[in-house]
Amino acid sequence: MLLVSFPSSLSEPLMMALSNSSRRLLQPSFFLIGIPGLEESQHWIALPLCVLYLLALVGNVTIIFIILTDSSLHHPMYLFLAMLSGIDLVLSSSTAPKTLAVLLAHAHEIGYTDCLIQMFFIHAFSSMESGVLVAMALDRYVAICHPLHHSTILHPGLIGRIGMAVLVRGFLLLLPFPILLRRLVFCQTTVIGHAYCEHMAVVKLACSETTVNQAYGLAVALLVIGLDVLVIGISYALILQTVLNVPGGEAQLKAFSTCGSHICVILVFYVPGIFSFLTHRVGHHVPHHVHVLLATLYLLVPPALNPLVYGVKTQQIRQRVLRVFYTKGWI
Repeated sequence: MLLVSFPSSLSEPLMMALSNSSRRLLQPSFFLIGIPGLEESQHWIALPLCVLYLLALVGNVTIIFIILTDSSLHHPMYLFLAMLSGIDLVLSSSTAPKTLAVLLAHAHEIGYTDCLIQMFFIHAFSSMESGVLVAMALDRYVAICHPLHHSTILHPGLIGRIGMAVLVRGFLLLLPFPILLRRLVFCQTTVIGHAYCEHMAVVKLACSETTVNQAYGLAVALLVIGLDVLVIGISYALILQTVLNVPGGEAQLKAFSTCGSHICVILVFYVPGIFSFLTHRVGHHVPHHVHVLLATLYLLVPPALNPLVYGVKTQQIRQRVLRVFYTKGWI
């Protein structure tokens, strides 16, 4: 039997649970610590996470409902926004319920298969969200750089194919994650120092060779984040070049305002994601609880903020929301 030591900061019930898990190595389950080092205040941390999740549910359902029921909003930008909201709903719902259960109810145990399913959905739909952000950047490029041909270039058939390509890419690229993980041997205690099942956090628990898993994870991250950020950067460089050549400050201001909300969403999504990716591989001096907190917020803040950003910045959606509340007699 392997001897396993636990951090002194863990609460006594959790230490007992983890100690039991080290004696049941044959049981296909993992134990999620939550926020390592902050066990005594996890219930307070759960409150803002719960608020973020509720905002994500209400906001994204509202965006989808408004866009699908208002035929005047059936344009590329709004259809891509509806895709983004649908992906955000799945992404936040794949993370928040179990995370809140760990932090509030001390439901630390998660089945091996359930862990792999959660991990797949989190990473697959993160990839899909990145793909939709690329599609929205291309839409802004066509709308500003080729406004007369916008409707003919981004016709409904092409939008459907783009949406399908984003979904297929996410599933195909991330499907090997759980398949490769099933090849690993976990001969020590299966304790994940995280609030949810994250790929690298699970890989680090294995005592068998993980070179293939780490190499494939790195390749997927570089392909998805690297390629998508490059395409978005090129799109906005061309947009900036076009806008600066447009005479008249009012026209330039309108073009920048049109892109402003999308740029905010891009920054909120990619900056924490890149930080989490780098921390896993080179950020060994970053406190673990800081990494886990940011990685958890990374999956809840964008789904919660995206509807607010687009609701405030997009006049058509803002007016439609106000009209709905007005007809209901709530304002």
